[in-house]
Parts: sequence; structure tokens; C-alpha cells
Amino acid sequence: MDASWSLLWLFILLFSVKFLPGTTAPVEVMIHKDSPQISGTSSDSPDRIKQLVESDYARQKMRQNRLSKGRMAIEFDRSIGEDLLSKFHSHAAIPMRSAADAGLGQYFVSFRVGTPPKKFVLIADTASDVTWMNCHYGCIGSVCPDNRPKFGRIFQARQSPSFKPIPCSSDTCKIDLARSFSVKECPKPDSPCVYDYSYADGSMTLGFFGTETVTVGLDNRHKVRLHDVLIGCSESKNGTFHNVDGVMGLGYNKHSFAVKVAAQFGNKFSYCLVDHLSRSNISNFLSFGRPKEGPYEKMKYTELLLGVVDPYYALKVRGISIDGEMLNIAPEVWEVGVDSGTIIDSGTSLTMLTDPAYDAVMAAFEAGLADVERTKLVDGPPLEFCFNSGSYTKKMIPKLAFHFVDGVEFKPPAKSYVFELAKGVACLGFLPTPGHSVIGNIMQQNHLWEFDLGKKRLGFLRSDCKYKYFMESQSLEFSRG
Repeated sequence: MDASWSLLWLFILLFSVKFLPGTTAPVEVMIHKDSPQISGTSSDSPDRIKQLVESDYARQKMRQNRLSKGRMAIEFDRSIGEDLLSKFHSHAAIPMRSAADAGLGQYFVSFRVGTPPKKFVLIADTASDVTWMNCHYGCIGSVCPDNRPKFGRIFQARQSPSFKPIPCSSDTCKIDLARSFSVKECPKPDSPCVYDYSYADGSMTLGFFGTETVTVGLDNRHKVRLHDVLIGCSESKNGTFHNVDGVMGLGYNKHSFAVKVAAQFGNKFSYCLVDHLSRSNISNFLSFGRPKEGPYEKMKYTELLLGVVDPYYALKVRGISIDGEMLNIAPEVWEVGVDSGTIIDSGTSLTMLTDPAYDAVMAAFEAGLADVERTKLVDGPPLEFCFNSGSYTKKMIPKLAFHFVDGVEFKPPAKSYVFELAKGVACLGFLPTPGHSVIGNIMQQNHLWEFDLGKKRLGFLRSDCKYKYFMESQSLEFSRG
């Protein structure tokens, strides 16, 4: 394997030390991977890798805890003539790229919010229904928290005339946002609707909900303003959230950013995840609607279960095969419920398999890789199957496929589930879980994914994510300030 694979875990695994029920991750968004802040532990360090794996576990734990638990207008810039409205109403796009150079295993998107619009770099998360960012508005209660954001990009909500706090006495706060961790206390009817996210690793973010105007780019360099978009104004945070702008909620919920925007563009959104180790200048787009050109005619579709385990996107999996042979996994493992079935998540890095499926997959790989030299990392992460990377070739790696009940198959490349953790040591990148199986973003990379909310289907297609028809004018900037 190429030496660059040894960096794989520093970036890909990152799981964002997943905090909350569907929110996403932490750590220095603007720090380079080789900077002292994160290079104190080498990229090959089992301790570093173990920390990232534990983050995936924390996210899964919070997912299980969660499950047990205004109108948007569209307004085009005056520079766009009325005769052009129909032409541009079909497709909007936001730059999206790997967060590998920031030491994260997720994907960044650009987000422009407020009047006038201010830019933020958020982590895209299909398992979160809340979009939030570092924010200053006032003080929650009578005291300003000591740990309110002080550096980097901070949204000054009071300076934006289009920002409107949501009252805690409203049904939106008391009912609609209850599953989004709104706080029950309501000192005065017009007090803001406060949220309090607490995570398994002790991290937290405290703020309040409001509505704002968001600016999104269209084809040919034009823009559209979307009004009354729900956002979280985070005025306090601690733990792993240092220097992170925030999270873009792409999960399924009537208040989520993805659902609201998709409703204006044909009820669908899509993304193409470039390779996780891609440089920052290699990007694609989070798109709403569908471009008039593209490889969509070759896309495969499978049923997308919406509203069953909100805010997650669930899939009807029939089983998993290794080298074309279906594994013996009980059908009830795949039945979608509160703690069973399969979801697809852009915020989790590794693919997690519920225990019976995990055991079957590991046994099949063990048989298929019987000739490789098994090894272990001393004090390394809890990855079961590791081996000497010099004892195998790519052709020896068994081919894995996910089979859906409608006959569609998803066949990821081997690089999406075999990683080199340290020099000379490679491992299978699966984790066991007692809850939902999760198709993580590493397994999704180098594919175009379309979430067709209107037709309740998920489309996918192998791709290098290099589309000439996307807007060349947009870029995702990452300088702080």
C-alpha cells in the first residue's frame, strides 16, 4: 500500500467525536494536520486512533439515547430577471469538500447566513436535524457564560435585521423542537427557545433557536435568498467544540435545513463525497434539485424510509454478501426499528454493523483472508481483524456488497473498508454495535448520492466526483475570521 494510507486514520476515522444525537463533530477546524496542536500524537499512534474509534461509539450511544426519547419563502436577487426564475429554480449548490487537512473524518460545507450574508464553514451531517453555529446575541438568562465563543467566525445575530428568535412559549419550541433538545423552562413568554446539547464525551453546546435568511448559490453565479430558515445560535460550548464553526443539519425533519431547502428544488438533494484524503482544493457540491447535466441516467435507486427513525435516513437491507455469497444473518436484524435496521450517515466515519451482522462479516473475511499474516496493534483501537499489509495484495481482498430488498446492490471498493493504521499494519474498518447498522462516509466516498425525498428513494452511482457542469464560480474558503 502507498505510504499515504498511514495517514488514513488520522483523517478518515475522525468521526467528529460525535456528539450528539445526530449532530457532528469537533476539533480544530482550521488547524493543519501537521501543526503541533494535533501532531503531538503521530498519525500512526494507536492512542490517537483509539480516541477516534471511541468517538464513533459515543455517537452511536447518543443516537440510541435520542431514539428512546415557519414557512420558508424564496426570493431571488434583483439582478435576476423575472424571465430567469424558472430556469434557476431547479438547482442550487453549496461547495463541499473533505475535512482531512483539518484532522477531521467528515466533510465541510460553506454556509452563508444573515443580512448581509456572512460565511461559515460547517460539518455536513445527515444524522442531525439542527443547523447551528458559533453566535453572539445576548446572554442566556442574566449572566453571559464564560465559555461563549471568542475567536474565529462568530455570527453576530443582533446585527442581522432578518434574525428572529423563536419564543419559548411557541408550539414550535414546546412541541416541534422537543426532540431537538429544546429546554422546557420558559421564564417569560417572549424568552428565546433554549437548547442544551450534552454529549457522551462531556462536550456540550448551549444556545437558542431562531430563524434567519440563508443565501445559496445557483447556476451561472446567481444566488437565491431563503427566508425563515431554522438555525441554532450557540453562545456557549465546551469540550471538543473549540474552533468549530458549527453543524449543518441534513437529517429528516420538517425544520431541518436539507428538507426545507429541498422543498424549493424538487424535494431532493445530493452530494458526491470525494476521497477522504483529498486535498482542500478538491471539492464537489451539496446540491439541491438536480443539474440539467450529469450521470443520473445510470444511477441505481433503493427505497428510502422517511419518518420511521427521524431524523435518520433508513434503508431496507436484505443482507450482505462476501465474494458473491450471501451471509447467514437473521432477517430481523435488518428490520428498521428504534434500535434495529440500517441508516446512512455522512457524519459517522466508519461503517458500524449490528452484532449478528458484524460477527458474520468478520467470519467471512477471516475465511477469505486465511493466508494473510494476522497481527495486532499494541494498545491499539478495538478493531478485530488486523494483518501484515505486506502479506496481501488488493486482489486478495474479498468483495463486500450490501443487498437491498428491491434487488439493488451497493458494491463499495476495497479501499472503503480496508485501512492501513500503522506502518505495515492494515485492518478491516468495521465496528460492532448493539443498535442500528450505519453506512459511514468512508463507505460512501467516491459515489454520487441522491436523497429523493419526494419519491422516497436513495440513488447512488460510483463516481470520481469531477463534474464539469457544476458551478466553477463557487469555492469553499477556509481562512479564519
